[in-house]
Amino acid sequence: MSPIGIFDSGYGGLTILQKLQERLPQYDYLYLGDNARAPYGSRSFDVVYEFTRQAVLKLFDLGCQLVILGCNTASAKALRTIQQNDLITYNLTHHAPGEPQGHRRVLGVIRPTVEHVGNITVSRHIGYVATEGTVRSDSYELEMAKFFPDVKVTGQACPLWAAIVEANEADSDGADFFVKKRITQLLTKDPEIDTILLGCTHYPLLMRSLMKAVPEGINIIPQGDIIVDSLADYFRRHPDMDSRCSKGGNTRYLTTENPERFQECAKIFLHHNIEVEHIDLA
Repeated sequence: MSPIGIFDSGYGGLTILQKLQERLPQYDYLYLGDNARAPYGSRSFDVVYEFTRQAVLKLFDLGCQLVILGCNTASAKALRTIQQNDLITYNLTHHAPGEPQGHRRVLGVIRPTVEHVGNITVSRHIGYVATEGTVRSDSYELEMAKFFPDVKVTGQACPLWAAIVEANEADSDGADFFVKKRITQLLTKDPEIDTILLGCTHYPLLMRSLMKAVPEGINIIPQGDIIVDSLADYFRRHPDMDSRCSKGGNTRYLTTENPERFQECAKIFLHHNIEVEHIDLA
C-alpha cells in the first residue's frame, strides 16, 4: 500500500485531510502529527527543517510515494531544502529495481495557495494571517512576487489563534476578541486589502469569528479546497504518480504525542472518533 502522506506539526493539517477525504475519497491517506514537538510557529528555520525532514523520511519509509506538508510553517521553512537536498538523496539511495528515478515527491501548501489568491484579488492587495514563523519567513511575499509581481502582500502574525482552536474555544467570546484584534491590525497596515488568506490550517475553525471581524466585501480564503484542486491537477499532469498511490479509501493516523490526547483534539477538527497510533521520529 502507498498512501498519500499528510504531515503537520500538530492538528491543523486535519483540515486539509478532511477536504481530501471528502473530494478524493478513493485514495489511502497516512496522517502524521508531530504533536509532541508542536507548535512549530516560533521555532527557528533549522529546527523546523530538521523536524520536518524526520517526518517526511518516516512517511517515505512507511510506504508513501507522495507527501504533502499540510503545515504552512513547515512549507515555509523546510520544503525547499527537502526538495533540493534530502529528496534527491533519498530517491538515489532507496531506488528499487523497476521503480522510476526520482519517484518520491514532497509538495507544500504555499505555492498553490498563492497561485489561487493572486487570480481573485481585484484591488491587487492581499493580506494573510499566519503563525509568527510563517510571517517572518516572507514565504508568501516571495512566492507572490514570482507569480504576481503587481500584488502587494501584507502578513499578520496571530500567535494565539491555533491555541484557541485546540482548546476548543473557537466559538467563544475570547476567540472573537483575539480575531478582531489581529484583523484590525492587518487592515490598518493596508486598508486596500480585498482578500485575506488563512495561512494556517487551524484557522478555518475560526470562521465564525472571522466573519464577524472582516468587513463585508473582503474575501476570506481557507486553504483546504485549494490544496485538493492542486493535488487533483498534479495527478492529471503526473499519471505515473497517481497510479502509484493506493486507492482503498483508508486513513491511518500517527502522532508523536499521546494517542488519547490526539483523539480528543482531532475530534474538534474532524467531528468523529478515530483510531490513532504513537510513533517516534527522533
